Amino acid sequence: MLTVNKLTAGYGSAQILSGVDLAVRAGEVVALLGRNGVGKTTLMKAVMGIVPPLGGQVTFLGADMTGFATHRIARAGIGYVPQGRGIFDKLTVAENLAMGLRSLPVRSDVIPAYLLERFPILHERRRQVAGTLSGGQKQQLAISRALCGNPKLLLLDEPSEGIQPNIVQDIGDFLRELVAKRDIAVVVVEQNLGLIERAADRFCMMDKGRIVHGGPTADLKDEAVLKEFLSV
Repeated sequence: MLTVNKLTAGYGSAQILSGVDLAVRAGEVVALLGRNGVGKTTLMKAVMGIVPPLGGQVTFLGADMTGFATHRIARAGIGYVPQGRGIFDKLTVAENLAMGLRSLPVRSDVIPAYLLERFPILHERRRQVAGTLSGGQKQQLAISRALCGNPKLLLLDEPSEGIQPNIVQDIGDFLRELVAKRDIAVVVVEQNLGLIERAADRFCMMDKGRIVHGGPTADLKDEAVLKEFLSV
C-alpha cells in the first residue's frame, strides 16, 4: 500500500531523514518507535508533503506521490492526525468533522455513521466548541476527522499523549477494528508500549533518520531490544 524508498528530508540545512525505507501492507498496523529526535514525526510529515522530500520516493497504491501537495495526498487516500491533534479549537465538533470531509474526492456533507456510533460523545457534543473537550475527546475527534476523508492509510502521531489510560486502550481497540472491518492500514508513532502491544502487528525502530530494526510486536518484550533502541 505504502512504499517509502531511500527518503531524505529535513528543515533548512538540517537533514533529519537519511534514506528511510518502509513498506506498509493493507490491513496492518505498523508502529514507529525510537528516541526523541530520530525522525519519526518528520517521516510522517514527509509522506504527507508537509515537509518536502529532498530525495527518495514515496509510492502509495502504486502511484508516485513524491513532492505532491498535501491536499492531493489527502485526496489520494492518506489521513493524518498530527502530534497535538491539530483540531480547530474555536470550531464546534460538527464543524471539525465537516473539515475532514473536504479531503473526499467527491463532495459530501455526511459524517460516516460508524464514527458517531463508535464515539457517541462526538454526536452528543456536536454543537460544543472543540477547544472545551477533554484531551481524550479531542483525540477521538482528531482521529474521526481524519477518517471522514475515507482514507486507505491512516498516519497517527503520538495518539496517547496527554490522555487517560482507558481512552488509550479504547483507541488501541479501535485501530484493530479499523484494519479488521474497514480495509485500512495504520502507521502509528507512539511511546506507549501498552498501546503498541494492544494495537500493532509489527514495529520499526528509527535511529538517526533511518529505520534500523523491526519485527513482530511480541519482540518488544525483549529487554535487550528496548535497552538498545529506546533507553536514554
